[in-house]
Amino acid sequence: MTLATATKSKRSAKSASPRKPVDHGAWFLVLPALIPILVLSVGPLLYGIALSFTDAQSGRTEPTQWIGLLNFQDLLHDTLFWDSFRIGLLWAVGVTVPQFFLALGLALLLNQNLRFRWLARALAIIPWAMPEVVVGIMWRLVYHPDAGVLNETLSTFGLGEGTDWLTGTATALMAVIVVGIWAGMPQTTVALLAGLQNTPKELHEAAAMDGAGAWRRFRTVTWPAIKPIALAITALNFIWNFNSFALVYVLTQGGPGGRTRLPMLFAYEEAFRYGQFGYAAAMGCVMVAVISVILAFYLVGRLKGGDE
Repeated sequence: MTLATATKSKRSAKSASPRKPVDHGAWFLVLPALIPILVLSVGPLLYGIALSFTDAQSGRTEPTQWIGLLNFQDLLHDTLFWDSFRIGLLWAVGVTVPQFFLALGLALLLNQNLRFRWLARALAIIPWAMPEVVVGIMWRLVYHPDAGVLNETLSTFGLGEGTDWLTGTATALMAVIVVGIWAGMPQTTVALLAGLQNTPKELHEAAAMDGAGAWRRFRTVTWPAIKPIALAITALNFIWNFNSFALVYVLTQGGPGGRTRLPMLFAYEEAFRYGQFGYAAAMGCVMVAVISVILAFYLVGRLKGGDE
């Protein structure tokens, strides 16, 4: 038998083998989850992108016109928007980084065999169960300049009194960052605690028998086990914090003097206070682009880490 004959017989045998039937019914099982995503996420996203290339405004009698990249050109020279962008990055980093380290410490503590550990775990997730609006109202009462718990406590210890935390230009951003850390820490704690509980105890016992101290056991055993979870939750927290709206809006509404005006707040004001829907949509596109770049770097890093 020649090589050509053998190849021909293999092809004929492959073509003669029955094809696996396609299960079209599986698509009907996916549709209940796919339709809400398309309608509530993909659809509005595409509409917002298309709107950013128009001069759409509220209350206009003339038809909306296609203006191309004019909104994006205006954004390049809008110092207020880029200032809000800078504030948004400060807010996102200022919340995400301390949030992670505090949550890691709390997760390590809750992973120990302590008395009433179940109660401590339940109390640790209370901020997560509270709506952002409720959290904002509660912390506005804490920061109240005359009757707030914080000023009352500081006054008792002679450390100052009457500080207006949320309306002071020097304290407003730091005050809302503290609230953001407190409100978002539980979800990070729960994720890290799940990773700690999945770490085999035998590895810790073996390292302890080899004479490794607590820091060395954390560096060589605990951290490699929870590193993928830590990277994932940190990236998600940064995205969530950068896109924050409700918490900061309830606390300061972007004030004083724009010191806490995050990009999402700026876009909201342009759209619903000044009626510049096309311009606000262009801001949203820029924010989506930034988040996409961050996600791309994160995914590339994860893929490289997986290859290693």
